[in-house]
Amino acid sequence: MSIFHKRQGQMDYNYPYFYTDTICHFDHLLADDHFKMIVINSLQYLTQQKLIEIYGYVIMPNHIHLIWNMLKLNGKESPAASFTKFTAHQFRKHLITHSPNLLKKYRSIKEDRNYQFWKRDPLAIPLSSEGILIQKLDYIHENPTKEKWNLCESIEDYTWSSAGFYENGIDNFKILTHFRD
Repeated sequence: MSIFHKRQGQMDYNYPYFYTDTICHFDHLLADDHFKMIVINSLQYLTQQKLIEIYGYVIMPNHIHLIWNMLKLNGKESPAASFTKFTAHQFRKHLITHSPNLLKKYRSIKEDRNYQFWKRDPLAIPLSSEGILIQKLDYIHENPTKEKWNLCESIEDYTWSSAGFYENGIDNFKILTHFRD
């Protein structure tokens, strides 16, 4: 059975999405490898618990792109909510100890939180065909090589991306599923 079929509304389960989440104020918080590893650790947990499948990803200095499929709830919350909650908590914990002045930048005036690291309303686009998924995969893999970022010369050289997995089969962080599997 194909993973592709037409869906409407919020992110549905068992359906692939191109997902983008951005750090507040477009800050380059994720330029620091420690914060990238917090993202990876969260994705590892969610994949190990079989809550998500990840077909592709890239972690950029101020945003992430994922091609993922949410499989089931994590208790009472979606895996996407678990991801943003866990990473935000870990970002805060690290900044309290290592960079309290930077932490002040993420102070929130909202009643439901003291800090906000991720912008509200991440982008989630349902992927209705393999061709569209491949197009988005190419886009995220090429992102680090773009002139604006210039993070690497060759897509497979960027550590914080699934490009190497699709080029040579190596999944450094053990979080990926090939979209054809």
